[in-house]
Amino acid sequence: MNANPVLVEVTRGEMVESRHRGAVALMHSNGQTISGIGDVTRLIYPRSALKPLQALHLIESGAAAAYQLGEREIALACASHNGEEQHVAAAVQWLNKLGLDESALECGAHSPRRSFDREALLSQGKKPGPAHNNCSGKHCGFLTAALHGGHPPQAYIAREHPVQQAVMALIGELAGRSLKDTPHGIDGCGIPVAGIPLEHLAMAFARFATGDGLSEGRASAARQVYDAMVNEPFMVAGTNRWCTNAIEAGRGAFIVKTGAEGVYCAAIPEAGIGVALKIDDGAHRASECAMGAVLSKIPCLKGLFADSPTELIRAPVNNVVGKTVGEIAPGPALQELTVTNPG
Repeated sequence: MNANPVLVEVTRGEMVESRHRGAVALMHSNGQTISGIGDVTRLIYPRSALKPLQALHLIESGAAAAYQLGEREIALACASHNGEEQHVAAAVQWLNKLGLDESALECGAHSPRRSFDREALLSQGKKPGPAHNNCSGKHCGFLTAALHGGHPPQAYIAREHPVQQAVMALIGELAGRSLKDTPHGIDGCGIPVAGIPLEHLAMAFARFATGDGLSEGRASAARQVYDAMVNEPFMVAGTNRWCTNAIEAGRGAFIVKTGAEGVYCAAIPEAGIGVALKIDDGAHRASECAMGAVLSKIPCLKGLFADSPTELIRAPVNNVVGKTVGEIAPGPALQELTVTNPG
């Protein structure tokens, strides 16, 4: 297997200190390949980048309407959140709507992402619970769909549970590839995850962006999820997070979603384009930089990125005292990337 090209370089002083290789796929909702870098046919696990697509089942099943969920909850279903007070409160309130509490969540507990929130918990003599888990919103969504469908809320994370079966089938339909016989694993929060080629993942996000090739109900659900992420970007990630900052800067022109191990996806409705990228070594710092660089190359977004914070594409490398000593920046492959409108 040939090595993927260098997508991101990390400099210190006058030289490149580290390099991150990876692949990028850009697909149009009509099935046309817009552009690609590296091996876009190799199977990857999308991880949490898949959450906006997983949230479609919550809406098209009728569960969101039945429990009167608003954009705040739908955005939280798509989130890999910081575990800030607002995220945790929203998850707990959602569970209360279902007549449940945190003990129903099967995602496990971990500490909030930010030291501020961790220290606040300690000062109150509290320990983090499942609602602090960055995936708690997605799990609230699965519980909602299970209850609405008359399925047991226990073991909802199991691959054979009807909700997981429905979600996996939905993803396969969007991607144009069955996920039944592909390699499977268990995600960090306990749900099943399936391998998918990067180009098919990008195709799924392109169709999510436009509704092309989708039923009327699914296209409507996609628009609701998209709008919720645009209107509630804080719920998608939180304070000082790239996802939140990018969606805010986009002002409705695109949504992005991060995933573990260097995965990032985007949907750009005006261009009809879906983007999926994977950093080979799983570095999060590289996936953010790469996604910013790719978005800045899309014709309908160029003006937007000209006015956006530089940190969406390049991030400083600071030393212990806060002095900038280098940067995380797009490598040659991304600098040379050309994106044209589909013919």
